[in-house]
Amino acid sequence: MISRSVIGRMPSGAEIIECRLVNARATEAAVLTLGATLRALLVDAADGRREDVVLGFETAAEYLHGKDYFGATIGRYANRIANGRFSLHGRQYQLSLNDGPNSEHGGLEGFDRRLWTLEGTESAGGAAVSLALSSADGDQGYPGELAVQVTYTLTDQDELRIDYRAVSTAATVLNLTNHTYWNLAGAAAGDALAASLYVAADAYTPIDGQRIPTGELRAVAGTPFDFRAPHVIAARIRDGSEPQLALGGGYDHNFVLRGASGTLRTVARLADLRSQRTLELLTTEPGLQVYSGNFLSGTVPGKGRRLYRQGDGICLETQHFPDSPNQPHFPSTVLEPGQVWCSTTVYRLMSHSDIAESDLPSPVPARARQSA
Repeated sequence: MISRSVIGRMPSGAEIIECRLVNARATEAAVLTLGATLRALLVDAADGRREDVVLGFETAAEYLHGKDYFGATIGRYANRIANGRFSLHGRQYQLSLNDGPNSEHGGLEGFDRRLWTLEGTESAGGAAVSLALSSADGDQGYPGELAVQVTYTLTDQDELRIDYRAVSTAATVLNLTNHTYWNLAGAAAGDALAASLYVAADAYTPIDGQRIPTGELRAVAGTPFDFRAPHVIAARIRDGSEPQLALGGGYDHNFVLRGASGTLRTVARLADLRSQRTLELLTTEPGLQVYSGNFLSGTVPGKGRRLYRQGDGICLETQHFPDSPNQPHFPSTVLEPGQVWCSTTVYRLMSHSDIAESDLPSPVPARARQSA
């Protein structure tokens, strides 16, 4: 089932539309045309409790002015590009800067700030909504006129599938992702770091003091970045012996995923012991940014007027690597004219009864809160 409603307006007066997708299990997703944003995902727990498991705002106006990218589609380039500069085919490009000397998540006016066009909805294969955006040549400094389409599909198997497609009139760089903050215990449950995380990655990309990758692919073995077996996130996030955690303010790092880029495969699993909810992640992308909500400052009210604090949500951003245009040994993010850029990510919701007990670690004591 699919329904639409107008929930606000842009400064221009254009309508902001919310589409509600409901599957046969009564799982419900809400998608906004503003930012092609996943606003809500309502699911049942093992005991029948129904909760929204993604962080966000109560009103459209708050999404217009918010700074934390709750649920938004990120582009043209997810994550950071050093100094907002890159060279492509012998020409240098300067991007808009919005992260100190760097460009992050598309610059000052990224795709999260845009009103996307609702192209249509359908029910074949699951309730689905497609949204489109046109980004002009030179938008935020990026070359080429870019046409982007994002399709959300909620299947009857409780899978939320996101398909991305883009074409450009000129050579450009592109890195699209979704920036949902997950708390499987509920959007108003508080600390999300009591959940366990598995990531199919043998290496990650360490960062410098500006959160730009150094270029190294560093082994996770023997470090707090080793999630090759499920591990409670809170257990090591304040490990003072690991300088990378201090540089990131927690986890804010790209993991080098196993498997061939372009192949849809299982790459991560988030399991919440309180709600008995599990989220399995599949993607065609080569990287996964694990971000522990380090910049949630406890000053901006979210759903239920809760003040979201550091660690109240976990982002699992499927992506190409940060700063790839300046790191030639990273997987390429170049999109040439005539090519079609495609990417798929699937968030599969499960109960703990659906997975092996060996994948569920014992809980650890609640971590001490740290200021943002």
